[in-house]
Amino acid sequence: MTERPYVLLSVAASIDGYIDDPTDERLLLSNDEDFDRVDEVRAGVDAILVGANTIRRDNPRLLVRSDDRRKQRSDAGLTESPVKVTISASGDLDPSSKFFSTGDVEKVVYVPTSAVDKTTESVGQVSTVVDAGATVELGFILDDLANRGIKRLMVEGGGNMHTQFLSADLADEIHLVIAPFFVGDSNAPRFVGDAAFPQSPSHRMNLAEVKQIGDVVLLRYLPRSTSDVQA
Repeated sequence: MTERPYVLLSVAASIDGYIDDPTDERLLLSNDEDFDRVDEVRAGVDAILVGANTIRRDNPRLLVRSDDRRKQRSDAGLTESPVKVTISASGDLDPSSKFFSTGDVEKVVYVPTSAVDKTTESVGQVSTVVDAGATVELGFILDDLANRGIKRLMVEGGGNMHTQFLSADLADEIHLVIAPFFVGDSNAPRFVGDAAFPQSPSHRMNLAEVKQIGDVVLLRYLPRSTSDVQA
């Protein structure tokens, strides 16, 4: 069986744990230096995954921004940006969103059997729609991505995706950037929601790195035991 991809969760949050505010305008939690760091991480993975809600809410491009990094990928025989991946329970996706309309890269959409026809009709011309069965399971997705040649997967949100990967103990690494302010509104989305997490007071994560980046700080955690994590 093909080895599952190494899963890296990337998130920026306020001091009180929010990844956005309740307004329609996207909240910038990081700074230019850290955005460049994230771009470097993107350039080093094979695929980037976000949930369908993140596509609808933030309309992300999920592309490598640096010309030099795109060229390095191209010179290595890779696409200029990684494969884009999303998961949708409903198939309610807009083909004109930047996820689908930008970047000459493959886009893969995982949906339950009940949403295959709707999703194929809406975005089947601009993506590969995968029937993930009656219920979309992350294990199935990782196995399928492995079969597509994906060795490193970067998960960029939103909170529901982070919650699922962490509670299922499927995250190998977390890049958590803390912004120097509070959101202070319980209606805003958080880094994770309620769940039974294996990362608990009795099973603490390994803090692998702490790095100041301007006015934010990067905390790099290894959620799983070091024996389960690649070097």
